[in-house]
Amino acid sequence: MAKTATRGRRKAPARGKSKARNSGGGLLPWAVIGIAAIGGIVAHDHWKSIQPMLARQSTPITRDTAEPRPVVKKDAPPKQVALAAPTPKVPVPQSLPQPPAAIPTPMIQPIKAVPSPASAAVSQTGTVAFGYCGQGAHINCVGDGGVFWYKGEKIVIADMASPVVDRARCDGERRVAFAAKSRLLALLNAGPFTMNAAGKAEPSGAPRVVSRDGRSFGAQLINEGLARKPGAAGSAWCA
Repeated sequence: MAKTATRGRRKAPARGKSKARNSGGGLLPWAVIGIAAIGGIVAHDHWKSIQPMLARQSTPITRDTAEPRPVVKKDAPPKQVALAAPTPKVPVPQSLPQPPAAIPTPMIQPIKAVPSPASAAVSQTGTVAFGYCGQGAHINCVGDGGVFWYKGEKIVIADMASPVVDRARCDGERRVAFAAKSRLLALLNAGPFTMNAAGKAEPSGAPRVVSRDGRSFGAQLINEGLARKPGAAGSAWCA
């Protein structure tokens, strides 16, 4: 009985504490309400001075809310920037060495022998080989029984006259012309001979007396019947 009485006495203070706690917890909401009411009255009395302060604080908030921030995707691959392809360098063509220009070679013209006319008092000695004249240049050749070319100069035997093959009037005259031409070629090629001027050189030829060892070629052809003296009639070959 004594233990129970002590237990009952000890519990009594505990109840008193709980009541104090409950009463304290019930006053807190009323205190908050009172403070809020007093704050509202103060704000109402000073609204004109508080309003600009609230506007300044709300402006950055509205800006933050108005401007949307870009959404960053974590898994988005990085953008690939197309790189410009490098421009290939075009090699500058280098001037190749040009071959030197061809030097024009002058055409070699055949040298014609220039006749050297001899004076009347000067004699020439011939020692070249002769042939018959053709269509080419006449250098050392026989044209007919009384005409030949010596070193390009036309020589006419002055102390005789013989028929010409191209101007023969009959077959007999033509045969004499061929024979005189052949005989003159043989005389010229027989050895050195001498030419003495018998007048001035003319377009028809330079008149010369041709001889060997003092014997005239014209006199030999006249004696052989292959020529005649200058000025004599030539019709005897066509009799």
